[in-house]
Amino acid sequence: MLREARLARWLGGLERMYQWHHWTGMAAYVLLLVHPLALSADAWMESPALAWETLSPLNQNWPVWMGWLSLVLLMVGLAATFERRVPYRTWRALHAGLGLAVLLGLIHLVLLGIDEPVLPILGLAALLLGWRVIRGDLGVGARPYLVKSAVPVADGMVEISLMPLADAVKVTPGQFVLVAFFEGPSFRGCGEFHPFTVTSADVDHLIRLGVKALGDCTRHIQSIEPGVMARVQGAYGAFFANRLATPQLWVAGGIGVTPFLALLRSGPVTQPTTLLYLYRAESDAAFLKELRALAEADPRLDLQAVATGSELPDLNSLLPDAQRLAGYECYLCGPPGMMTGLMRALRSRGIAARHIHFEKLGFR
Repeated sequence: MLREARLARWLGGLERMYQWHHWTGMAAYVLLLVHPLALSADAWMESPALAWETLSPLNQNWPVWMGWLSLVLLMVGLAATFERRVPYRTWRALHAGLGLAVLLGLIHLVLLGIDEPVLPILGLAALLLGWRVIRGDLGVGARPYLVKSAVPVADGMVEISLMPLADAVKVTPGQFVLVAFFEGPSFRGCGEFHPFTVTSADVDHLIRLGVKALGDCTRHIQSIEPGVMARVQGAYGAFFANRLATPQLWVAGGIGVTPFLALLRSGPVTQPTTLLYLYRAESDAAFLKELRALAEADPRLDLQAVATGSELPDLNSLLPDAQRLAGYECYLCGPPGMMTGLMRALRSRGIAARHIHFEKLGFR
């Protein structure tokens, strides 16, 4: 929840933090659902009427109503998590209700007279939520940047250059940052932090981001202009951490090419590398001209650019066979459907999970 870069590195990356966040949150939610049912089951031993009176909020008092309100907020917030069609901004607001639900649930216990150890936990929860709101959502812990340029690189995709106004974030190839864009001369900012992969980090601390129009905010960002203020959090991710000096297969789908581009811009590859770049049409193929130039200049880099159309391609026909992939490290980045198909195809070729590295593009 905190999205602190140092904590993310310690826990193995922001994606792994989110996984723990989701699984522990879901486990806690299930236990909270069991809680009123367990109280009712205990009362059932005495009489069904008492069991209903225990379960029903109609004949209760404020301490119990506070607990039910907490549970309802958890239900609403988690229902929004599973409904993918909810707009991002609405989802963020509903998801924030989960934090409020935690506080109300703890207050519910205090009102029931359970002070220890609830009061210290309540104080810690309030501190962590306040830390997230102030440093994360309000961006107090983010670094100030200024948009220097914005260049269209494909249909519905722009590459934005950001210049630091204070200490710059430290970024390595393959990492991403959380960025919120604000007001400019004639640009109305979104003010929401979204994850964007860094396409390059220059020696003068200028960073470039690939932004594809995937939602309301990112569609609006396509019209961004120089002079817009931005705040940057991060950097996050360990996609290329501990890369071995063995042959590699990179598979990119659409905007998933950005972490590979960042690595290629940092210098030539040091081992035989095949980049399979999948895109719908030439107009969607961001950075294709630059990638072809990089491949021509680097004998170790083999670029295979494939236009797939609107349907998921036959991955088995595009991937190398099992014999050729022996000893390869495989790096994948792209849409969820493609990622699932790629991992299935690679496992069918005998590639062990430890040799498959992947980057997800979203954390919702």
